[in-house]
Amino acid sequence: MPQSEYDNAADLHIYAAHAHTAAAAAHHRGDHEATEELSSKAQDYSMAASEKTLEIAKQVHAPMRA
Repeated sequence: MPQSEYDNAADLHIYAAHAHTAAAAAHHRGDHEATEELSSKAQDYSMAASEKTLEIAKQVHAPMRA
């Protein structure tokens, strides 16, 4: 079954959060190489999530006022 746009955007936000958490853990361990890689991945996911969310927001019509 195809994934909805909302589910896709939510997943991207979750992936970003997990990558940020993993980067923080790597930083805490002193693994700066992994920290840099994970931070970069987190940024990529965050940007993709933001773009997807804005794309969805543009498709939603403003409610009509009475």
